[in-house]
Amino acid sequence: MDNYKINTKCVQAGYRPGNGEPRQIPIIQSTTFKYDTSEDMGKLFDLEASGYFYSRLQNPTNDYVAAKIASLEGGTAAMLTSSGQAANFLALFNICECGSHIVSSSSIYGGTFNLISVTMAKMGVEVTFVSPDCTEEELNGAFQENTKAVFGESIANPALTVLDIEKFAKAAHSHGVPLIVDNTFPTPVNCRPIEWGADIVVHSTTKYMDGHGAAVGGAIVDAGRFDWMAHKDKFPGLCVPDESYHGITYGEKFGKEGAFITKCTAQLMRDLGCVQSPQNAYLLNLGLESLHVRMPRHVENGQAVAEFLEGRPEVAYVNYPGLPSNQYYGLAQKYMPKGGCGVVSFELKGGRRAAEAFMKQLKLAAIETHVADARTCCLNPATTTHRQMTEEQLLAAGVPSGLVRISCGLEDKEDLVADLGQALAAV
Repeated sequence: MDNYKINTKCVQAGYRPGNGEPRQIPIIQSTTFKYDTSEDMGKLFDLEASGYFYSRLQNPTNDYVAAKIASLEGGTAAMLTSSGQAANFLALFNICECGSHIVSSSSIYGGTFNLISVTMAKMGVEVTFVSPDCTEEELNGAFQENTKAVFGESIANPALTVLDIEKFAKAAHSHGVPLIVDNTFPTPVNCRPIEWGADIVVHSTTKYMDGHGAAVGGAIVDAGRFDWMAHKDKFPGLCVPDESYHGITYGEKFGKEGAFITKCTAQLMRDLGCVQSPQNAYLLNLGLESLHVRMPRHVENGQAVAEFLEGRPEVAYVNYPGLPSNQYYGLAQKYMPKGGCGVVSFELKGGRRAAEAFMKQLKLAAIETHVADARTCCLNPATTTHRQMTEEQLLAAGVPSGLVRISCGLEDKEDLVADLGQALAAV
């Protein structure tokens, strides 16, 4: 499928049925797989043969869908996880251990910020957060001898900052570590971080990839270009024999193209078990088949809503990288010229009370904690996800009390604009 356009890959990559086989990806709803001899199964456990023996590690349905996502991102190998957070954790912990250090953009999803700064800190993994707008000197100054990875989001949730992927990749590679990019919001339809230097790409497939709020999931894609064996001292987990798995040295046996995902599957998925169910993988694939059709509509609606809100007197500011007035407009044009996503954030001048009143008046947009769905939804963080914070803490976190995040779905843009207009008028 390498020579086909991404639209075709969304529909057909990952699974090619043979003569008389199911046209749709089959759901292999089985925990185990039968073999004729112990020798046959032993070859699978030794990673000497390809196949399946237990769905906690690998499942055919999952692998078909993972192969499609790898093709969409331009990677060499991929795996599915139970959620986007699981994907972030496994991608980082696959090359980190107690005593490791991570450099991360400070503008990332709050759950991921907590994962890195709190939960992984309890495991002995330290982090230095840097502004996505930092200079190259500031970025390079964040690295330590024990730094193992750089992390960022192509479009941050909910701040909507755009990561300068080339700048972060250059810094990562100059220090001999990979760049991991969460590409959930733009998806590979609108942004392909690997083409700009990223080494690992992660997704919360729960969002646009699924697109219908039907199945929680995550994915990890390896670009297959980072030379782990050239940095043996930094990455012993990939470059020295794994005594928990028959003494295999992943970097030698599977090379740049397969070492990362093989270790992540054989070691971390084996031990932690955060696997995506075949049922969810099947639903995810249904979403992927229309991803190339849906994303342009999400962008079109997001742009229309952002432009409408920017001209309203009730609105203090609008944050959307597709607006020429936005500070990230230039980076957005560089990395995602077809548009980024359908998520828009804006602050109402009346603060928290105005935001609450505004959202009560909406008729099409539902108040949900979800985002990146076929249906438009919205959220006021100050009264929901950040409710425990004081006004001062909200400002420090970059979440003013009047902030509203709206995720534009697939409805008609004129209907969305009209709905927002009547709600603002009521406020």
